[in-house]
This record gives sequence, C-alpha cells and structure tokens, in this order.
Amino acid sequence: MTRTAGLILCGGFGKRLRPLTEKIPKPLVEIKDNYTILDKQLFDLKSAGVDKAILLTGFLGEKIEERYGENYMGLDIGYIQEDKPLGTLNAIKLGMESLKNNEQSVIRNGDVVADLNIKKMIEQGEKSDYPLSIFITKMVSPYGIVEISGDRLVSFKEKPVLDYYINGGVYFSQGELDFGEFDVGDIEKTVFPMLAKDNKLGYYKEDGLFWMAIDTTKELEEIRKEYKNREDKPWGYEKVLIHTDKYLTKELFIKEAFQTSFHYHDQKDETMYIVSGAGYIEFEDRKEYFGKNDTIRIKPHEKHSIVAMENTVLHEVSTPHLHDTKRVKDFYDTR
Repeated sequence: MTRTAGLILCGGFGKRLRPLTEKIPKPLVEIKDNYTILDKQLFDLKSAGVDKAILLTGFLGEKIEERYGENYMGLDIGYIQEDKPLGTLNAIKLGMESLKNNEQSVIRNGDVVADLNIKKMIEQGEKSDYPLSIFITKMVSPYGIVEISGDRLVSFKEKPVLDYYINGGVYFSQGELDFGEFDVGDIEKTVFPMLAKDNKLGYYKEDGLFWMAIDTTKELEEIRKEYKNREDKPWGYEKVLIHTDKYLTKELFIKEAFQTSFHYHDQKDETMYIVSGAGYIEFEDRKEYFGKNDTIRIKPHEKHSIVAMENTVLHEVSTPHLHDTKRVKDFYDTR
C-alpha cells in the first residue's frame, strides 16, 4: 500500500486577523477552547488513516513546532520552514521534495475547516487518471441574494448555496508534481492552470457539507459559533442543539463509509430522525436500514452503532442524559 503524507500550508501572516495573529500564526488560532484550526486538520488526517504530516511553516513557525513536536495523536510530524515567503508553490515544492519515493500526499491550505471525507478523496485520487485532484464544493453565499425583473426587485434569498463550484483548498497528489518552469508564486495561479490546460487536473466533489476558509474576524466569529456546542469525531461530528432538564436534541454528521462506536445508554431513550443520507443501525441481533425522513427508536441498554452508507445528517431526540454513553468498541484510534 502506498503511504500517504499530509502537507499543510502553515506559513501565512494572517494579516486580516490581526492583532490576534501578531503573536501566533493563523493555524494556531483557536476555533473553540484549546482547539485550533491546525488541531482540526491533523485530527481529520489521522481519522482518514494518514500517519505522517509535514507542516510547511514560515511566520512564527517555532510556535507550531512547540505545540506539536515530533508526534501528535499518533501522527509523525515533520517541519519545513521557509526563510522568506515565496508563495504556496515553493512551500509545496519543498514539502514534496522531502517525501520518500512513491509517497502520495494530501495538501491542505492552513486556514480551511471542512468536513470533507479525506479517506474517500484519497481512494478516488488513487484510481484517477489525473496526477492531481482538487476538492471542490458549492459555497454558501456570504450575503443575501436579490432577484430583479425589469425595474423592480422581486425576491430575496438569504445566503443561498451558490450554483457554481469553488476550489476548497484541499488537494490530492499521486506523487511529486510537475511544476513546469515555475519556482515561486501561488500554485493556484501558476501550476494549476498549466495542469488544467494539459488535461492533468481532476477533482473530488462533495456538496452540502460544512466548509469555511478563516481569513477575517467575521469568519472567525462564525466558525466559533459553529463550534460552540460541537465536538469533532473520527466519523464526523456531534453537536448539541437543545438541552433542557426534560429532553436533549443533537445533530450528528456521519461521513460515508464511517460509523459511530458500538455503544449503549443506561438511561437515555432516543429517537433518530434522518435529515439526509442513508445507512443502517447495527444492533447485536439485527440491522435496521434508514433513509431520508425515517425515524428509528433506540431504547436504553440496546447496544448499537450508526453506519453511514452515504454522508448522513440525523437529529437525535432523547431524554436529557447528555453523558450517558457506554462504549463497547471503538473503530478509530485518534490518541
């Protein structure tokens, strides 16, 4: 099996996040208490089965090395620090030169938080006819949209999903890239157009998932709001929507081909409502398949795991026992 390494671009100045980024590099900005942008990115790599990451640092790179050392959550961590910023192209080129023969890589912009399925992206990229694949997704408009007809305004749409795809800032390379004659500059403006012109550029597409590039204080406020009651899991995330003394409502996002731990609850009686996706609940003695708009009740003491056959969002409504989970078996190692 070909080894996959993560290459994460961590060298930007984060000027539009000042004064916060005057003393720490942007990847170390916290999106919740003691959980940084880079923590999330490394967690995602580990959850996808990647066991090696090269952090491409620059400004205040020593701060990043102090936090992560040589190993983080079982990931082997290496560092390449540019003496002066020469653009994303040079940083990626240096990172690729440090990889061993035949190692493939997942390359990430250091300010992107996204719930894409990196494991699936790697699997698709390995089979692709193209040496490089770009993650693309449809973006939610940061502004409300208006429609006009003649001389009048006819409708409003509050921050709709735009009808075109954007570069999501995550890339998969089957090996060392052909950089052509380029040595410096931004890879998106140099190498990518060259590869596209030569029919050497593919894509990996996922829609309807959370994606954000954190470049301004407004975006940082939005991501912190998203993470206020959210906890990332190897299989996706869990978010508390409502918690009272009478009931509890959570949102779970489970990535395609992933599953929750096999677990049970002593007191909690829960009903799952499937917002989107498909999969099944695996009990000790049976499987119950589900699709969009289905509901499934899980009684106390019933051991179960939720398995996603495609990206799945579900709402779990239950009695108010927030921490009543007894794990029987975990399927992922994220130590």
